[in-house]
Order: sequence, then structure tokens, then C-alpha cells
Amino acid sequence: MKKVIEELQPYIPEKPLEELKSELGLKKLVRLSANENAYGTSPDVKKAVVNWAYTQSNLYPDGDATELRQLISAKFKLDPKQIVFGVGLDEVIVMLSRVFLEPGDEELVSTPTFSEYALHAEIEEAKINKVPVLENGGIDFDGMLKAITQKTKLVWICNPNNPTGTFETVADIEKFVSQVPKDTLVLVDEAYIDFVTEPNATAMDLTKKYSNIVVMRTFSKAYGLANFRVGYAVFSKEIAEQVQKVRLPYNVNSVAQEAATAAFKDTDFVNEVVNKNAKERSKFEAYFDEKNIKHYQSQANFIFFEYPNSDKLADYLLHNGYLIRTGLRPGWLRISVGKAEDNESIQKLIDEYEKK
Repeated sequence: MKKVIEELQPYIPEKPLEELKSELGLKKLVRLSANENAYGTSPDVKKAVVNWAYTQSNLYPDGDATELRQLISAKFKLDPKQIVFGVGLDEVIVMLSRVFLEPGDEELVSTPTFSEYALHAEIEEAKINKVPVLENGGIDFDGMLKAITQKTKLVWICNPNNPTGTFETVADIEKFVSQVPKDTLVLVDEAYIDFVTEPNATAMDLTKKYSNIVVMRTFSKAYGLANFRVGYAVFSKEIAEQVQKVRLPYNVNSVAQEAATAAFKDTDFVNEVVNKNAKERSKFEAYFDEKNIKHYQSQANFIFFEYPNSDKLADYLLHNGYLIRTGLRPGWLRISVGKAEDNESIQKLIDEYEKK
């Protein structure tokens, strides 16, 4: 066994809700810790899944995800060969790390950010260099440029960033990419991009202009398909061909492909989700402003905020039926934007907590 595996600190998923409810003796527990879609998924997905679930289960899936590939390439005006699919973005991160990192290489991340970027660099025995975010939670692009060395193979930009929720414009990303050495890949993780209310938010078109940029998307968030595990990355064609070599041949199963295809076509549902999220996010941030609770301006479906004795507040909310995310930065909590009634209940609970 690799020594690095023995020393690794793995990503630990949360306990199933039913198990946690039983442990705590709760009748209701709402998970607002995993940035799941509070509004579920398109009803068209149910129809698609039911039609496929039992009729084709003995057959291997389409290893090329042809229909979904064509839909995505048409929407973003891409060459279909630019797209590589993964079992969620988790598998895409694994593939990128496996293909581009060797022992002794360096990876650059802005912190705090999604922990799996560094996790898989560690597995490949690469060094992780970290540049803290700016005071407003945004990425320090100047600091990132200064931190790039001849050994830097991958640079991660999560946009909007998890956990800060902050958003970087395409213009700022392009300015950064144009100054990065051409043999260093810039990986733009757009898992939460659908929740951005700014126009022209995606960096997808930059993949047609720069050979060293990769844009990643998922069906887990705005489309509400976290359980189906479908993600993809868009590369230049030359690089996509190399990554395809390590992709498992039937990685995205047929039911997941059907679900993603149905969800992708139902733009009305996604627009409704995005609008509801933006409305509730704005109301939650107004509440934090009124309470003088420091938080970063979010363009995602979660808010990152600072709170005294944050773990105690999180525990209070948990025992009153709401699970939120701890441990991402000392003194800070991340809360997914839920439905209106749950957001209002949480705000009342925070008010009650402060009166204790």
C-alpha cells in the first residue's frame, strides 16, 4: 500500500438523515449542510427514469453518453469531443489528478475551497500550495499568479467558490488565464454557476480560446440530481482525448443519463429553482445584515457566515431540526439556502439562541 494512502485524511460523508434523526430523537431533520437542491428535481426526470429502470437493466449503458453529449455541445456551441463525463464531478477531479499530476508536481488552490481538489493531489503525491482568499472572500488572482512555479501543473478556481459563495467574472478569469503559463492547466469548477444572477456568468467560451483551461459542470445542484451522479468537464479536444484514456468505459449508467437528459431539457424547472433560490438567498443575507452577522456575498445556493461560538450555534440548530455545515474554517458556518419556511424557522432559532 502507498504510504500516502495510510496517512491520508479522507473525505467523510455525513450520516444518513434517518440514522441521525434516530440518534437525536428528532421527528424532523432538514439537511442544509450539503448544498442540495431544496426544490427536488424536474418531474420529467421521474417519467424518464421509470421508463428505463427495468426495461434495459441487462444492457451496458451508452459509454459515450451520446444524447446528453449532443445536447450539451449544442447549448454551448462545442465540439462534442471536448466533453468528458464523470460519475459526478468527484470522478472528474480524480481523472484530472491522475492524468496531470506526478509525485513532486505542484497544485495551486485558493483557500478555503472544496477539499477534494487537495485530497486527490495528495493521493498523486503532489504538493498543494494555498493562497488565502481576499477580505471579501474573492480569489486573490494576483497572489495566485505569484504562487505559480515551474512545477505547478494544476490551478483550481471554484466559481462560485465553495464554501465562500463568492463569484468571479469571466473577464477576471480570462485576465488570469492569459497570464498563466500554457503548460499549466486552469480548472474552473462551475458546480454552482446556475445559481449566479449576473449575466454571462460561465467561462465555457474560454475553452475555445485557451488550450489550458478546463470548465467543469454538474447535474447535482440546480438540476437536483445529486443522487444520480452526473458531471462533466470541457477541454480543448487534444486534452480531452488524453483524459478519455483513463475514464472507465461505462462510468455513467443509463438511468443517470436518462435523468440528466430529461433535467437538461426542462429549462423552466431550472429557471424556477434559480429564481426561488435568489429570492431566499437575498432575504437570508438581509437578515444577516440586520443582525450584523459577517458573511460573504453569495451567488450560490449557500451562505458562508462567521459566528461567535459557531459550533454551539450549529449544535443548537441541529437539536432543533436543522443540520448545517461546520469545520470549513474556524468560527465560520455554511448554510444551504432552503425553502422559505425553513429559512424563517432557522432565523427564529438564531434569535432564540441569542436570548439564551
